[in-house]
Amino acid sequence: MAKLRWLTVSAGALALAFGAVQAQTATSAAAAAVAPVASAASQAVSPAAQKMVREAIAKLSAKVQVDAIEVAPLPGFYQVIASGQLLYISSDGRYLLNGDLLDLTAKRNVSDAAWARFRQRELAQVPASARIVYAPKNPRYTVSVFTDVNCSFCRALHKHIAALNAAGIAVEYLAWPREGVTTTAGRPTPTYTEMVSVWCAQDRKAAFVAATEDRVKSATCTNPVKDQFDLGVKLGVNGTPSIIGPDGRVLGGYLTPEQLLAALRQGS
Repeated sequence: MAKLRWLTVSAGALALAFGAVQAQTATSAAAAAVAPVASAASQAVSPAAQKMVREAIAKLSAKVQVDAIEVAPLPGFYQVIASGQLLYISSDGRYLLNGDLLDLTAKRNVSDAAWARFRQRELAQVPASARIVYAPKNPRYTVSVFTDVNCSFCRALHKHIAALNAAGIAVEYLAWPREGVTTTAGRPTPTYTEMVSVWCAQDRKAAFVAATEDRVKSATCTNPVKDQFDLGVKLGVNGTPSIIGPDGRVLGGYLTPEQLLAALRQGS
């Protein structure tokens, strides 16, 4: 199931222009992408402004969940994360911008910084007990990985788990069944059911490996699979694996241990 797309935008010439700027900014250090921007995010948003932003978003869809509102680095706008999208709403509630905000002077994508802060904050609330954790004794880095037991690239990534741990990388899996939680008929999707079985197993690690080899032993219990799927949607996840670093950056999908270690070092 694709994530809910409640706001549709066109690409065209704007996408070409954006791609050209992105190419210029690609050489900037990864750490700069998550650095604070002019302390705008730390400024308090008044209750009246929050009410205005929520009412403006509600004009698009009453079903949209607003998750974060900050003062934007762009003067006269608020920065909003809502239902897996990052938007900019003018201070009078009249205008909405949907897309990445680039600082041409600093040559960085400041929207990435907002997303990173949000992901870091939200993931910190998920206890280790709700994850499937593969960690070395003294990890140098810890990554959160939204995964699907039937995803071929997720399976390929897991084959490197020993090498990842040997490189000092702890991997903490969260469930993200790509089919979604329920079918259009309202029944649990097959992948969701399998992932519930994994998360409900007495030995989650063994059950996870078995599931990636198409050997699933059915089990049910009170589990976090739906909550983790919803969290992934909230964080903008739209595919698996989705690897998120300790600073909230999305590091990529399938990466070899060498590639992942290099990406983590960039943010150090």
